Amino acid sequence: MNNPEHPRTEESPGKPNKPVSLTVAQPDTGNLRHEPHEPPREDLPELFEKRRAIFPQAVHGFYRNVKYVVMAITLGIYYATPWIRWDRGPYAPDQAVLVDIANRRFYMFGIEIWPHEFYFVAGLLIMAGIGLFLITSAVGRAWCGYSCPQTVWTDLFQHVDRLVDGDRNAQARLARAPWGPEKIVKRGIKWSIYLLISFWTGGAWIMYFADAPTLVRDFWSGQAAPVAYITVAILTFTTFTLGGFLREQFCIYMCPWPRIQSAMMDERSLTVTYKDWRGEPRGSVKKAQKDPQHYGDCIDCLQCVSVCPTGIDIREGPQIGCITCALCIDACDRVMAEVGRPRGLIDYVTLEDSKREAAGEPRRLPWRNLVRPRTVIYLGGWSAIGLAMLFMLGTRSHLDLSAAADRNPPFMLMSDGSVRNAYTLKVRNMESRPRALEIALDGLPGAAMWNDEESRNSAARSMRINAAPDATRTVRVYVIAPPETAAQEFRFRLRSLDKEAASDEAQIQFAAPGGQDQ
Repeated sequence: MNNPEHPRTEESPGKPNKPVSLTVAQPDTGNLRHEPHEPPREDLPELFEKRRAIFPQAVHGFYRNVKYVVMAITLGIYYATPWIRWDRGPYAPDQAVLVDIANRRFYMFGIEIWPHEFYFVAGLLIMAGIGLFLITSAVGRAWCGYSCPQTVWTDLFQHVDRLVDGDRNAQARLARAPWGPEKIVKRGIKWSIYLLISFWTGGAWIMYFADAPTLVRDFWSGQAAPVAYITVAILTFTTFTLGGFLREQFCIYMCPWPRIQSAMMDERSLTVTYKDWRGEPRGSVKKAQKDPQHYGDCIDCLQCVSVCPTGIDIREGPQIGCITCALCIDACDRVMAEVGRPRGLIDYVTLEDSKREAAGEPRRLPWRNLVRPRTVIYLGGWSAIGLAMLFMLGTRSHLDLSAAADRNPPFMLMSDGSVRNAYTLKVRNMESRPRALEIALDGLPGAAMWNDEESRNSAARSMRINAAPDATRTVRVYVIAPPETAAQEFRFRLRSLDKEAASDEAQIQFAAPGGQDQ
């Protein structure tokens, strides 16, 4: 039945009954699907927008200087950290930050994380996530604009572009020019620098997983593990591709973070904003001089578009392509100074404050936008997790004991009627030095124990063992109890025989024919 609000006509034939696959396969039949109120679709839509070449123009100003500082700090940390030494004694590696997969350790300066303490790493990841939520709710996409690895390496590659090809106009001319000696030479030089940066980026990454000087020597002598060469090759390719050729496309299409961030921002989040109430309608300086009452402050110079690394026009309002790097603010402020108009046509401001300014009201103080329920909750959660982790690091014991009982058989009856159980103890010495330790029984009256290195005649309530530095020792222990001993729980207690007197315990079940605990 035809919809009376949208009747079928020759100009608007409505939806056909043919399947979509047939409609797509035969576009010339005139049956392209559309809503009844829409005109017929002559062409199928593109699946994605074709990339437009973007050549950001160099700009100078406060936010550009901030990006320089952040880029220098982040790249310096990434490339230099594996070479920092940290003395942990003769039994531990001296690399300050090391993910020692072979020995299942994670070192960060004075902190050493064992596999069973992975919750510390999980806590750091949770803190990083909450920190991103906090930053986004307070100052928008500042992470994307300044600290994201994609942003940092893209910014670095753009400086290489300007070094080799020149600024915006020169880059555009060279891109349009046919291939010739000059273009071939410049492309060769530029891509070689890309490749060198990308290779060293991949090389720096693998140094976090092995001793840096040793790995570099083995890498260039061909003696490194195959996984090292494969990892460097993959990271070199991804850095070269994403930083050199898929710059803004990664931020707009590939990265999920912009979509997530939009849900965490509100009208009180600081973000790069074009004050349309002040800039519109746009007009050149000459037009504004002739009719100053009709035109706004924006002279439509397009400098804000020219300097944008993702090629967007901030004057069109908030959009997913804006990474809030604020370079458009530097460009606009410079133009406003040249034409004698006040700065801030494009500014870091909340949408709420922008409306207040448009109504002639004063802006809030910055701290009032930062201190609000959402940011306080994020900061409180972030701080609570950080303090809890610091407390656990400060109070954790560098000694650990775990025990497992044999399941088959669960116990053995000896010829004299006594009951014997066998256990496997794992003793972790998390100090970078050997330690003398004592294992003792707590509970199970009349019981004694011995290990594989001793005989039953030496059975006692306690025994001493030596633990290697920064290692786990497995000890096979036999516990024997008097006849008629019922099944019950007891504890193995572990104590170090040094001045720290660290201790730990493991509760375990003693199996006996007596059945249930008494």
